[in-house]
Amino acid sequence: MSIAKQNLRLEGIYPQRQPEFFMQRVKLPAGIISSQQALQVAEIAERSARGLVHLTTRGSMELHWLRQDDLIPVATQLAAVGLVNRGACGGAVRGVVCGSLAAAGAPALEALARKIHRHFTGNPRFEALPKKFKVGIEADTSSGRHLIQDVGLIPVPAEEGRARFDVWTAGGLGREPTPGFLLAQGVAEERLLPLIETILRLYQPNTPPGKRLKHLVREIGQDEFRRRVLDDPAAHEELPTVASLTASVLPVPASEAHRLEARVFAGELGCAGLAALAEIADRHCGGMLMITGEQNVAMHLADGGDPALALDALGKAGFAGEEPSDRVRFRICPGNHECIAGLAATREVARSVIERLGVQGERLSWAISGCPNCCAQPQLAQAGIVASRLVKEPSGRTPRFDLYRPGAGPFAEPVQQGLTLDALLEACAALA
Repeated sequence: MSIAKQNLRLEGIYPQRQPEFFMQRVKLPAGIISSQQALQVAEIAERSARGLVHLTTRGSMELHWLRQDDLIPVATQLAAVGLVNRGACGGAVRGVVCGSLAAAGAPALEALARKIHRHFTGNPRFEALPKKFKVGIEADTSSGRHLIQDVGLIPVPAEEGRARFDVWTAGGLGREPTPGFLLAQGVAEERLLPLIETILRLYQPNTPPGKRLKHLVREIGQDEFRRRVLDDPAAHEELPTVASLTASVLPVPASEAHRLEARVFAGELGCAGLAALAEIADRHCGGMLMITGEQNVAMHLADGGDPALALDALGKAGFAGEEPSDRVRFRICPGNHECIAGLAATREVARSVIERLGVQGERLSWAISGCPNCCAQPQLAQAGIVASRLVKEPSGRTPRFDLYRPGAGPFAEPVQQGLTLDALLEACAALA
């Protein structure tokens, strides 16, 4: 079968901005990857992806600059270490995120994320969705990330020894940012998979191609959506939870000092750096790494681990965190470096902002998206930047930027629009 006839998106593959090149997304449950898997990704990056791995805001990895002849060998090499990327892109349930792996109770959240991830990956009932479907789990509502998911889960106090969750639904950012709404409260964990399936069965036949779940809710209203979901007997089915020997695969940090983090500017991690982090994880952290929503790599020290030795190893590997670009919290999408939709060179813009602000930039969290799709989640940052359009000038087409700041609503909103790069830098300096 020719590559043109394959559904590459379902396999986590997108064409890149540059003709004849592709991106392969590596789908990770809760952003978790073993050191063995990370070494394999590093080796693939060195051979086929110009030595770079991109870490995303949803805890996945991306390999850019693959040629058509690389796609099948790369997929085979990833599968050899258990990395199956079915549904990493396209109209499917994407990788399940968990932004709270440092919180109390994180092992249970991690185990739930991996269970949901396994259930929907490659599930043929849910591989022809109108558009992507995102599931996220957070320890609480403080980050606002539960509001940008198609299904967001927040744990609440258990009853009768049963874990329970508030279920938020129909959120999303992009060109039409829409906060999710509270669908049901205190849902027992055993009911979550049937409830998510019921939402998907309502979404799939009733939404035009290319539209998210928020479109359906906008059309029929929250009350009608809730009625249709909760009136379906399938939404109340309970699937028994059977104890697992490996319910949690992460070491539990004894304290904040037992949590390590390697800061990665713009999520662009060199293959040597990834290999070094895999070695540190093997030696000090039970062989497990986590890709965070801030595009960094976190690890938890195993029992008996020495924080000083692990921090020394991080520093020797080049992750001492001493550069301004390491200290400023800045989520960054690939922009027009590689993405077809990108309007601006996001990494260069971010470097310019950091250079202009210096240490003052550390006071705020930042995010820049190279187009209005908002993959870097600028509406959840204290200072968000969106390349909103291109303007024709004598020197060529140049981007204009919108600056976002938190307001009274759930998402940050644009406070200045249509800025040139120079005007943007002035506005950012004024903020800091």
